[in-house]
Amino acid sequence: MNIDRMEFVAWMERIMKRFDILNDNLTDIQKQRTSIDGEELLDNQDLLQMLKISNRSLQRYRSSGRLPYYTISGKLYYKLSDVHQFIRESFSSSLQHKSDTR
Repeated sequence: MNIDRMEFVAWMERIMKRFDILNDNLTDIQKQRTSIDGEELLDNQDLLQMLKISNRSLQRYRSSGRLPYYTISGKLYYKLSDVHQFIRESFSSSLQHKSDTR
């Protein structure tokens, strides 16, 4: 059975389109899984990369209560809105410390 090049390319394009559709579906499922009440959840790795901090610093923020977290199936998650609030509070407190030292 011989398949000419044009037919082969057409089949490959159809296969690649199906892969793209599957990838989009998997991405949607993953986003739904890592959200709660429609809000995106971040895990430790996401936060470490986003904030460029050490694991120990992240643990310190959790322990002090400065950064709320949720445990789901033994894994830690953070609401994106909580992370944004933490950043705003950290930024404003560092500005206050600078103005106090002048």
